[in-house]
Amino acid sequence: MNASRRSGSLAALALLAAASLGLLAGCASEPTRIQPGTSAADTLQRLGAPTGRYPLTGGGERLQYSRMPAGFEVVDIDVDSSGKVVSVTQVLSEARFGQDIKVNQWRQNDVMAFYGRPYEITRVSSFDGAVWTWRYKAVNERRMLYIYIDPTGVVRRYHTGDDLEFDRIRD
Repeated sequence: MNASRRSGSLAALALLAAASLGLLAGCASEPTRIQPGTSAADTLQRLGAPTGRYPLTGGGERLQYSRMPAGFEVVDIDVDSSGKVVSVTQVLSEARFGQDIKVNQWRQNDVMAFYGRPYEITRVSSFDGAVWTWRYKAVNERRMLYIYIDPTGVVRRYHTGDDLEFDRIRD
């Protein structure tokens, strides 16, 4: 084998090794792979700093890993008062919205503690307040969750819709 072919082969092997390590590192930093019973310290070591930290009622803490504004997932990792993970939930799921969102009960702080910072905050003429929006995927379709928060900070309604921004980008 001549020298240039050998160096090309070595470069290809080095690239393949780097890609493999990147994939392994990506798996290690995937929040949904954390198992209940894992310590909070191990979770933080594997995933790094969360995008949000919120106290839980009755003790413990929520470590939140959001992929907003460009991504489609928000993972809430609840840790009990002894420092052990008790649940790992990808909360941007259309099947969950009806049971999770507490219309006329949740306040702005509750929304932040559950979904984290939104993709965007807008206003519409048909509602006196702010509309917080998150992107998510439903069976690989890009969708939007809209939560309407009145001027006193109370959630008044929510709905979902297609992600029309994606269509504008493609046209």
